[in-house]
Amino acid sequence: MTNRQILEDIKQKLSSAGIEEASNDAWLLFEGITGMNRTDYLLRAGEEFDFPFPERLRNAAERRCAHEPLQYILGKAYFMGFEFEVNPSVLIPRYDTEVLAEEAARYADADSEVLDMCTGSGCIAISVALLTKARRVIGADISGRALTVAERNRKRLNAENVGFVKSDMFGAISGTFDMILSNPPYIKSEDIEGLMSEVRDCEPRLALDGHEDGLFFYRILAKEGFGHLKPGGHIMMEIGFGQAREVSALLEMYDYADIRVIKDLAGLDRVVCGRRI
Repeated sequence: MTNRQILEDIKQKLSSAGIEEASNDAWLLFEGITGMNRTDYLLRAGEEFDFPFPERLRNAAERRCAHEPLQYILGKAYFMGFEFEVNPSVLIPRYDTEVLAEEAARYADADSEVLDMCTGSGCIAISVALLTKARRVIGADISGRALTVAERNRKRLNAENVGFVKSDMFGAISGTFDMILSNPPYIKSEDIEGLMSEVRDCEPRLALDGHEDGLFFYRILAKEGFGHLKPGGHIMMEIGFGQAREVSALLEMYDYADIRVIKDLAGLDRVVCGRRI
């Protein structure tokens, strides 16, 4: 079979399996496993598929047909222009979360000390560290497996100013920071089963479940985060749909100032920020 026929076959299989972005996903699988970019493909589309491990491509296509996320199949995802390793131990970085990283980068500088709570793959901590050259960035997570992935990402991206610590929220955190960032679990427990199967069945529930009302971790962040912020320090948290008012109210309850909500590119409330006076 030619390269064109192989790619078309994958596309048809994905489409038959109900994959919405079948054409795009087929190409990404083909490119990711063969290493052939679009220019190479245009030049070689009619040639016989001659890669030594065609079973890798077939296996990848089968996994995608089973609705396993493309990022887990390829083992990578992109965030803030950086390539991160991902696997089922960590949440897949979303473009929406870049709103949080971009806002943090506006305030952090070379003297900043930053804490990223619920760090997962480390994508927020590492991106902020690389973009701002902050003096110290700590990523904390309760999952040892997630931290293993985060540490590999730190090494491969040469983020020397980043460190990771295993901690149940602030349990193992000491000292104060100029900034606390977090994309915590925020989905109501009862809503988990209604998620897309690719999220519900493949991504770590530990990184999704925000307990009964979805606000469990925001309460901890607002209450305990205050004591871990330097005077004038900022707290910035990604939120889910419809949570802006309640999360803002939590910050008000614990006497944060300058509380504001930042929208994403779709115009949805995405990040709630506050400042310790």
